Amino acid sequence: MAHETAHTQRPDQPDPADAKPDAAVVRDALGVGVAVGLSGFAFGVTSAGAGLTLLQTCLTSLLIFTGASQFALVGALAAGGNPFTAAAGAFFLGVRNAFYGLRLSQLLALRPAVRPAAAQWVIDETTAVALAQPTRRAARIGFTVTGVTLYLLWNLTTLLGALGAEAIGDTEAWGLDAAGPAVFLALLAPMLRSAV
Repeated sequence: MAHETAHTQRPDQPDPADAKPDAAVVRDALGVGVAVGLSGFAFGVTSAGAGLTLLQTCLTSLLIFTGASQFALVGALAAGGNPFTAAAGAFFLGVRNAFYGLRLSQLLALRPAVRPAAAQWVIDETTAVALAQPTRRAARIGFTVTGVTLYLLWNLTTLLGALGAEAIGDTEAWGLDAAGPAVFLALLAPMLRSAV
């Protein structure tokens, strides 16, 4: 009987040939985090233009932290919509993140104590970066770096956008009222293309 030399690879121990250098994962994650994080400026301007206070605008980014839902919420409010209807629309738009969470829970296999904090970062961008990685380790790095970068930048640029809108005054006169819908469509476009 011949001796079998092949061994069974555990899912959390990838084939070394599939490994991606940590630096490459970090670079990719930072690129996504910075590119999307800067869009928080448009949200801050849009939110302030819709009549939300600086505190309300910042709390929206800190607590909701899902761009499409945030833009939908302030867009509905700016159009004179009922706050409860606006919140319901934003909620249903954000439900997709729960489905992302189901997949990421298996992929990342985080400790139960860490999961509630990580759930705040389960959004389109962190999911895309994590799923693009060949190993669990790379997925965890990609998810974490994208999440930290995007959360910090999104919230900082939200604050700057809201402060800028307050300083400018009438955002419509500057054409900045179009920034929010433009970014919202840019965030929504990939979902529309993949649904067809």
